[in-house]
This record gives sequence, structure tokens and C-alpha cells, in this order.
Amino acid sequence: MDVLRKDEIYTIADIYALPDGQRAELIDGKIYYMAPPNTKQQSLVMELSYQIKDYIKRNNGACSVFPAPFAVFLNENDKNYVEPDISIICDKNKITDRGCNGAPDWVIEIVSRSSKQMDYYKKLFKYRTARVREYWVVDPERELVTIYDFVKDNMEEYSFDKEIPVGIFEGFSLKIE
Repeated sequence: MDVLRKDEIYTIADIYALPDGQRAELIDGKIYYMAPPNTKQQSLVMELSYQIKDYIKRNNGACSVFPAPFAVFLNENDKNYVEPDISIICDKNKITDRGCNGAPDWVIEIVSRSSKQMDYYKKLFKYRTARVREYWVVDPERELVTIYDFVKDNMEEYSFDKEIPVGIFEGFSLKIE
């Protein structure tokens, strides 16, 4: 399913009013419906979440790992709501029963054909302006990870067979393959 757009201005209340099972994100008051993830996406979400959580646990870290569906309220308005594939949040004060209020420290999106425009453009801009520290776009089709380190204002690409350094955790790297 392609990402659908409506011209009206919507709020987070509209997202919560969607029928059960229908997932969508809200960016600047526009609703973008989400296709269900495929098996490869889900496998990547689980494996990456596990590796990150294991690293944090082994190092007595204070950060939490949340795979989708997990609500992230990026701004202090009711016009932006996203569900990153993986959210890593180090400030416990941002975590509530509803999700994350404010920017996660690290966001990972597993790109699909229907989400490319969102992940590489719209979300890139939203995450940067919301002050996410690090943003990864994992592209299984191209076997490529694009990393945006917003703190250092840097972008790098890595193939799945390379060790990928994690900017927010000193000495930690991941290999996707």
C-alpha cells in the first residue's frame, strides 16, 4: 500500500480515533497511512533491538529500546506523531504510558518500497528539527545503512557486511548481515 495523503489538518486525536489495526503517522497535521511490515523488516527490527538492548544491559546503560509500534510525540503540538521502527531513549523523563514525549536519542527506520519518501525525506527533516541525535535508515533492498549524526552534522553510508559504529554509544558497533 502506498502512503496516502489527505489535505485536511489532522491532530493526534485523529490518529487515536483510527479503527483498530490501522496504523498511521502524523506529520505537520497530515496523516500518512502505514503498510504492515514484511517479514524481513520485522526480523531486522527484532535483531537490531535485541543487539542494542543487550549492549545497553551489559554496560549498565540508562537508555531504553522500544520497537514499533511505539508512539513518539516529536513536538509540543498535536500535529506530529510517528512510530519509528526502533526508538532508543536515554532520558527517562520523556517516557510515559503513551510513548515518548520529545525526540528519542536514536531512531532506526527499516525502509520499504512504500516508505522510502517518508524515511529518506520527510522523517529525516522532522527528526533533525526535533533534535534526534542519530538517525539510521536501514534499506534491506539495497543492503545499505545511511546514518545521520545530527550532533556532528555528518552523514555516512555502510553496507550490511561492515561494522557500523553507533555514534551515541562509545565503542559500540553493529553488523547488519
